[in-house]
Amino acid sequence: MESSKPAEARISIIGAGPGGLTCARILQRHGIPVTVYDRDTDVHARNQGGSLDLHADDGQLALREAGLLDEFFALARPEGQEMRRFDTDGNIVFRQLPEPDDRYKPEIDRGMLRDLLLGSLEPGTVRWGRALESVDGPTGGPRQLRFSDGTTTESDLVIGADGAFSRVRPAVSSAVPRYTGVTFLEARFDDVQARHPGIADLIGHGLATGTDGERALAAQRNSGDHLRVYIVQRAPLHWISEAGLSVDDTAGLRAYLLERFAGWSPRVLGMIADNDGPYVDRPLFVLPAPHTWAHSPSVTLLGDAAHLMPPVGVGVNLAMLDAYELALALTRADTVGEAVRAYERTMLPRSAEWSTALDGVAGFLLERDDSHEGGDKMRVLKDEINGRDESESIAR
Repeated sequence: MESSKPAEARISIIGAGPGGLTCARILQRHGIPVTVYDRDTDVHARNQGGSLDLHADDGQLALREAGLLDEFFALARPEGQEMRRFDTDGNIVFRQLPEPDDRYKPEIDRGMLRDLLLGSLEPGTVRWGRALESVDGPTGGPRQLRFSDGTTTESDLVIGADGAFSRVRPAVSSAVPRYTGVTFLEARFDDVQARHPGIADLIGHGLATGTDGERALAAQRNSGDHLRVYIVQRAPLHWISEAGLSVDDTAGLRAYLLERFAGWSPRVLGMIADNDGPYVDRPLFVLPAPHTWAHSPSVTLLGDAAHLMPPVGVGVNLAMLDAYELALALTRADTVGEAVRAYERTMLPRSAEWSTALDGVAGFLLERDDSHEGGDKMRVLKDEINGRDESESIAR
């Protein structure tokens, strides 16, 4: 079947995360119709998680094309770029403060970013409560989307923006995520200035980390006087049940973790023992590095569905850069198939380079750094990679 013109195509985006919504927004700004399907029953169905830093050369680039950069800066927290390291005794051993005018990678809560993008879309763009089960149909299209509620719809282009365990991915790739051996357990803290002043003082305004080489704590400020702590360990995937516990057993998990972190100072252990509400289990998965697939004119992937990597501050930025480049490719090409090919010609080498560079670094927070020189390792790596492939971008 001959590929459709983008403006006449039935374009379906699966997943209403930052990548999917950014793609939809840019397409609509260029007059290209699009529908987004998401498994959540509504926009408030679940907590969207912690804070994101959007970088000037990818996440912010996408927001500029989406016409939302000024609104982003009105919500963002430049002070959230502060970085600290502390030792197991609770002493600050490194501190990096952003310059007053530094807007390279300000923080924004994931929920705020999602609301910003959702509010920019035409009414009815997102279809809630539509959990995708499968993508069927010939490679040349049209594709048939089957949802868990029994409904189906046809699409000329399916964009998988549905994360780590994408239901779109099997239409083009047999790759499945693998567990890295590193797990995060999230703890939430509310009203931190009044209720947890010691932790607030230790963490500061941005990200603070501490490790003994085997275990680590990473704490990050969110807006609204909230804070999230990630307890980092190398452990089996089902370590909680293997310890005879459940994720809902807050007291049992707390006792177990305090034993694991024995020897750390009480000031630091408050990040394990004083959390508000239950813990959240977040094991880290990655896709094979590199992850590629044979071109299909009717299906493509972006973000974690395409290149799931360790959480080192690049995931959402790459997802939004993917969305930006795919949307612009669709505005410039004569057919959907040509646009997908142009997009993948840039995205796949970039994601291969990133995923290969980050392969095996899921436990980066566990590494000790006694140099006291600090520095943002991921920004250095990012600048190095971008310096090599910047000229290849189809959108610049």
